[in-house]
Amino acid sequence: MRLSELVGKEVVNIVSGARLGTVGDSDLVIDEATGEIEAIILPPRNTLVGFWTDRQPLIIPWDAIIKIGAEVVIVELDETYPKYTRRFPF
Repeated sequence: MRLSELVGKEVVNIVSGARLGTVGDSDLVIDEATGEIEAIILPPRNTLVGFWTDRQPLIIPWDAIIKIGAEVVIVELDETYPKYTRRFPF
């Protein structure tokens, strides 16, 4: 799969059914040694409540991705996922 095919896809969490955001052009963490994608980074969502808080980007480890479809990326994330709560860098 090419990066251009991944960009613009909506990311949906299968655990909660929530839409987490959209994959952008530069929202990937790539291992320089192997060239493999390690994670997708989604920017903080803009909300009225979030306007006054310190929002962090959402880092989705590549191994949390279940399926990449024609229009969406399905991920499985919950509070127990070890890398889900960790901030960038890994």
